[in-house]
Amino acid sequence: TDPAVNEVNYDHKSESSCQGRCGEKYNKKNSCHCNKKCTKYNNCCSDYKNLCGGEANKKKGKDHGATISSDELKTLSEILYQSDVNKAVESDIKLNKQEKSENKRKQDLSEDPLYEYVNEDLFKKPTYKAFIALLDNYDRKTGTDETATKGELEEQKMFLQEIMKTKIMKELFKFFHNKGLYENEQQFVDDVQKMWFGLYSRSSGEKDSSGFEHVFVGEVKKGKVSGFHSWIRFYLLEKKGLVDYCSHNYDGPWTSYPDVLGKQFMWDGFNKQVGSQIIGSSPEFDFSLYTLCFVSRPGKICTVSIGGHDMAIQTYEWTKNFYDNNKKYIATAYPIS
Repeated sequence: TDPAVNEVNYDHKSESSCQGRCGEKYNKKNSCHCNKKCTKYNNCCSDYKNLCGGEANKKKGKDHGATISSDELKTLSEILYQSDVNKAVESDIKLNKQEKSENKRKQDLSEDPLYEYVNEDLFKKPTYKAFIALLDNYDRKTGTDETATKGELEEQKMFLQEIMKTKIMKELFKFFHNKGLYENEQQFVDDVQKMWFGLYSRSSGEKDSSGFEHVFVGEVKKGKVSGFHSWIRFYLLEKKGLVDYCSHNYDGPWTSYPDVLGKQFMWDGFNKQVGSQIIGSSPEFDFSLYTLCFVSRPGKICTVSIGGHDMAIQTYEWTKNFYDNNKKYIATAYPIS
């Protein structure tokens, strides 16, 4: 089950292109295809090699120039998981998952909130405090300019400083450094800030979006919720009565936190048909895992290992604007299984 299939609805997705389609299942209705078998049957889309890891990209990683194996991804992600000392323990969160729905219906099948209890002492931890401070810096409506104020830039800086103190982010930097991607920690932090917080336009020409806003805060475009993959954000808005949990369509195999839940909900009247979130993880864990996958498997499915179970992360690049020698911003990142 893919709890976040509805996320893939970007303006640039096309049946004649592999943008946003790398590794997808065969569909006879498509005019061309974007999976490994298409080369065998000679029915690949024309941009398959460029976007989905053709021969040229196997030799040199896209944008960052390093080859990272599937085994390395799983090994490092387990290290990140074991390093997450700030995650919730079982007694910190009590969920009321209620109804499971296989259909992406708008009906509210659950009378009660998703979160019965959260130990808010978690939010006193430095990385959580710095993360929460960022959440009110954005206007969720695409098309609205998001120029950061001096104070908001300081909050970004503070968040990055706090997460870089954690073992999780130090392990991620060490891995990338050993791969030759970054010469020093400051270079890594600068690049992370640009790929996540750099502004670009999803709508009418205004710099109205960023990877961080889309993934962790959530946006509304054409009357629908997009992004919004932070459990902390969900809980805080649900507590205020601004998020209405409707049902879930996927519940991960984990018996402790972090866990993964795919769910349907309404955000202040706007619908999210399918949205997945890692539940109970620290902000630095989500941030590190999505960064790992975006750098290692940009625009593709990235299979990591969390507590002995595989988890698939899908990332997409923003392809209309660039930074620093044609590097691409993060368009989105989220768990799909």
